Amino acid sequence: MSVTNVLLSGIVGSTAYGLARAGSDVDRLGLFAAPTEDLHGLHRPAESHVSTAPDRTLHEAAKWCRLALGGNPTVMELIWLPDALYEVRTPLGDELIGIRASFLSAGRVRDAYLGYATQQFRKLLSRSAGPLPPETRGRTAKHARHLRRLCEQGFELYRTGELTIRVDDPDAYHRFGEQVAADPAVAEPLLRRFEAAFAETRSALPDVPDEAPAEAWLRRVRRTFYAAPRA
Repeated sequence: MSVTNVLLSGIVGSTAYGLARAGSDVDRLGLFAAPTEDLHGLHRPAESHVSTAPDRTLHEAAKWCRLALGGNPTVMELIWLPDALYEVRTPLGDELIGIRASFLSAGRVRDAYLGYATQQFRKLLSRSAGPLPPETRGRTAKHARHLRRLCEQGFELYRTGELTIRVDDPDAYHRFGEQVAADPAVAEPLLRRFEAAFAETRSALPDVPDEAPAEAWLRRVRRTFYAAPRA
């Protein structure tokens, strides 16, 4: 997949979290700018490009901003990565990192992270009948790790306004995954505990995100990638 005008891209997923083991995929996430002229025709350019080998997802700048303003946990990772995990980092990408706090709001972060965690929990319950074959057991453990990570990272972001991508104790996550693979019901107390923690904790985040910095940034992107048509 060849995508031009990539503004920011990095390694995300299990490698970024510190949860990768031998054979784990290396996931990449980024954003790009469509040529401004292409946005004015009958047919708008694709807003996302997804590829495998390598596993990479790229969102167009406007779509990325909309997802981030909605609190999407996956896209949010991109602007909180450790420096060493960025593979493409342009001045406009640095500007985006610089306004990352403006994308955040208490309700959207809570709903997005708990919502994703609940999805993982439902996947666990759907596999809870009877002994699991090895392949299904592995997927179940992975869903359990994601559930725990979403709860802990989401609550940190909600409580402090900061997001730490690498988890503190990767081995504890893997142990939790194996426990849940053996008995999916083990995951429910953790989910309920974090639901209560969100409900009982005053957030450091505002009630609504500040869209103005994202709007100004996106307009700079459009100016940068506008090429006047030839006569």
